[in-house]
Amino acid sequence: MLKGAIFGGLTGLVLAGAAHAQPVVYTWTGYGVNVLGSSKCPTYKMTIDVTVDGDSVKGRFQQEGRPERGFETTLGKNGAIKTAAVVGGGNMMDVIGQIKEGDSNIQLYGYCNFEGKLTKK
Repeated sequence: MLKGAIFGGLTGLVLAGAAHAQPVVYTWTGYGVNVLGSSKCPTYKMTIDVTVDGDSVKGRFQQEGRPERGFETTLGKNGAIKTAAVVGGGNMMDVIGQIKEGDSNIQLYGYCNFEGKLTKK
């Protein structure tokens, strides 16, 4: 009888684990838009990857030729994300977006504006 209880408990844990959603990874690659009169922004290529695991959001972004940077936040109402990320020289970029089925987008706003629709990897 004890073996049956243990087996039933383990089976329940395995099935519960299978029901847990896997992390979803989104990506965007594109070029910047001028901010504060900088004419170089349209030549800056950026790649942004966002991983969503439950309500946890972790992102990484890398401008071509520069170090990789990251951010972490949680999903807000209607999948909204809003945080800040440290970039070179201790400067900050705002990270704004929304993660929703069929309508996910991201914006990094600081020295340039990088904005686009996220697609699932």
